[in-house]
Amino acid sequence: MVNVKEVPAEPFIKELARYLKENFNQVRPPEWAYLVKTGSHKEKIPEDVDWWYIRAASIMRKIYVASRPVGIERLRTAFGGLKDGGSAPSHFRKAGGSHIRMILQQLERAGLVLKEGNKGRVISPKGLSVMSKVANKVFNELVREMPSLAKYGGGTRK
Repeated sequence: MVNVKEVPAEPFIKELARYLKENFNQVRPPEWAYLVKTGSHKEKIPEDVDWWYIRAASIMRKIYVASRPVGIERLRTAFGGLKDGGSAPSHFRKAGGSHIRMILQQLERAGLVLKEGNKGRVISPKGLSVMSKVANKVFNELVREMPSLAKYGGGTRK
């Protein structure tokens, strides 16, 4: 079995987003999700119609990789970016917190994330199971494309 950290982030997040969309009714974008920007540093709304699921998958991966409780402010900083100041220098701005908070609440209702007191959120055992299953699927697809990657599969090393 491969670890989430051993699989490239981009294909893993795409596959996890697809899995969340198909299997968890609790994770759904609200009506306003298609009308808002993700932060003050953005000029436009997200172009991808499935951006809510991609952000949810990315949040789950960030919590997993941190391997400690992660709060909303840390995630706002992680998803933030530079605001274009025109002729003035650009400055860092945090991402909006409302959509991050709502995604975390939805992941909690789905049983994928647990709240750990006032410290933040951690991945639940059910969430670990889902992420491991998706990581194995992504790894196996990558091995089919490039057989030389098979030697990097977890558990086969000596």
